[in-house]
Formats: sequence, C-alpha cells, structure tokens
Amino acid sequence: MTAILIRVLGRLPVGWLQLQHNRTRLLAAVGGVTFANVLIFMQLGFMNALFETSVLTHRTFDADIVLVSSDFRSLREANPLPRSRMYQALAVPGATDSLPVYLATMTWTDPATADTTNFRVIGVVPEGPVFVDTEIQQQVARLREPDTALVDRRTRDFSRAITTGINRDGEFLIESLGKQLKLRGIFSQGASFDVDGSLVVSEQTFLRLFANRIPGTPSLVLLHCAADCDCQKLAAAINDQSPEHDVRALTKQQFIDAEQSYQSRQTPIGFVFGFGVVIGLIVGLVMVYQVLSTDVQDHLAEYATFKAIGYGSRYFLAIVFEEAVCLAALGFLPGLVISLALYALAARATALPITMPWTRPMLVLSLTIAMCVISGAIATRKLNAADPADLF
Repeated sequence: MTAILIRVLGRLPVGWLQLQHNRTRLLAAVGGVTFANVLIFMQLGFMNALFETSVLTHRTFDADIVLVSSDFRSLREANPLPRSRMYQALAVPGATDSLPVYLATMTWTDPATADTTNFRVIGVVPEGPVFVDTEIQQQVARLREPDTALVDRRTRDFSRAITTGINRDGEFLIESLGKQLKLRGIFSQGASFDVDGSLVVSEQTFLRLFANRIPGTPSLVLLHCAADCDCQKLAAAINDQSPEHDVRALTKQQFIDAEQSYQSRQTPIGFVFGFGVVIGLIVGLVMVYQVLSTDVQDHLAEYATFKAIGYGSRYFLAIVFEEAVCLAALGFLPGLVISLALYALAARATALPITMPWTRPMLVLSLTIAMCVISGAIATRKLNAADPADLF
C-alpha cells in the first residue's frame, strides 16, 4: 500500500503512515466508515425497492395514455372516475381505443397455514390488450369464465400448494369476501410495500367480488394513440376538452412518475429512507472527524516543525485529506461486501427486488469520500490558524 501511494502521490505518504502508526485507531475508523456505508447502502436499497415496486403494476399496463381521477396520487388510493370520460376521450382525434381497469385490495387467509395475504385485485376486460407482459396477456382469455383469476407467483410467502394445484388440477380454489375464486393461471410481477401480490380477474368477476363498485366507475382507463400521434399533445388535448375537469390524462411515463413522486415526497416511508441516508452520512462524518482530529492533536509537534520551516496550510490539508481518502477506500470495500450479503438476505425475506445497480457503489463511494474529506477539513481548522510557537 505504501509503495502504491508513493507512486500515486510522488512523495512519502505521510498521512497513510500516520494512520498505520496506531492500528487500533485505524481499525476503529475503518469500522465507523464501514458502518456508515452499510447504513447508506441499505437505505438506498430499500428506497429503490419502494420506488420500483410501487410501479410494477403501472409498467405492465399496455397503454400510451392513462386516464385517472383529478385527485390521483397513488394506485393504492385511486378514486373511481366516470366511465363516460372514456368515450369523451375517444372522441379526441388521435385516440384509437380504450379499456377500463378496476382496482381494489382483498385479503385471503390460507386455511392450511393461517397466513394472510393482501392482494391487489385488477379487474380487466378479457377481450382487450391490457398488459404488455405477454405471460399475463396470453392467459387473460381464461378470465372469460366467471369467478376465475390469475395469481402472481412472486406473491410474498406464496403457497406452493397453489402452483401444485394449478399444475395438477388446472385450478386452485380460494375463498375471500364470501366468494370462491378459481385460480387458473400464474404470472410473475412481484410484491410491494403496499400489497403482497396481485390477482387479475375479469371486469364481471371484479364487480361480483366488490359489490359496492358499479360498472360505470373504473379506477383507470387505458388509451392508445394513433401511430403518427404525439402522446403528450394528445394527453394535453384530452385535458383541455374534459368538460368537468374531474379526470386527468397522463402519458404512461407521467403516470409512473406521479406514483414515484408521491412515494418519495408524500409518504412517511419515503421520508424515513431518505432521512436514513442523511443519518448514515452524519454518523460517518462524526466518527471520521473524531479519528482525524485526535490524529492531528497527537502530531501537533511534527506539524509545528513543518510549519516553522515553511510548509503552508495546503500541505497539511493534503496530509489530512490523504488520511481521509484512505479511510474512505478502506471502509468502502467491506461496506460493499457486507451490503451485498444483506441485500440477498433482505430480498429473500421480503420478496422485494433489493438489488445493487452498478451506479449505486459509485454514488456511495463519492458520498463517502466527500464525507471523509469534509471531516478532514474540519479537523485541520485549529492547525491552520495556529502559530508554530503555540503548537510546541
């Protein structure tokens, strides 16, 4: 390590040698940086899982434009809109076809295990192109039979008995809301922070399950644009021509962005994860500052000698920054390894897509270096302002 730093710096790595001088303090500092890195990685991992899982259903819809209620914030809280708005939107030049979608949540308790599953129920028209995911779309025709459903195999704590029953008998019976449902197909979507999984049913089955809903009040309307049509301009035209302004037309990307914006800015869980990242940075900054400040204090006599013979503040800053960057690098690597192991463990336990994109280590490394450099700059304030005679 020393030889590498001599080549990189072109001088004796004084900062690194000072860190090595007290191995116990070095290990404590590296442990602090590692802890801060793990905390930041985990908060970012959960935050990303929140944002990605919140739009799993959004991404799977086959639509160019989505009609939502004017007060739309989240799919979980999507209020019904008048079905007549669907026909009014179709009258706008450029809109080619539309399909209503109904949304609600339903709990099912597995009698074999007593585990309760919270499903998002998606009611669709079996004859239409509702999903871009071919695995789901190819099975939608099965929903023409009353009281049938497709189930998400990536549902949290998914019962193997369901897969066995469908593969062996062609169906698996469940009972909820006083009704029986025949699970006739399986697809892959995934759990989220809101629901454990999804069920896809026909429009008629949905209305039988949820007697308080009426056919004229879908939760969403999926619209397609003509091939030569600008979807953003079409969405704006639909909004301009909406007679009551009780619905909004969003492009599919705007639909996704609205959900993620709501999750990040208006839900407590989004705030908690963001705040966790800040806390991780503060913890790391304080621990590194304590180590570097103590190191500066222990070597005041040496710094005084350098200052007396003409070395300026930049030289001392370079030494402390060298220590800071070394601590950042030494703490980052074990933090990354530990976080990867924890990601795998958390993903298995929660059924959430907690993954490590290549950009995240680069972001965390940048934050770690900045955190350590700021700590170093604070630690050298006394040294920069002091007179050499006062340091002896």
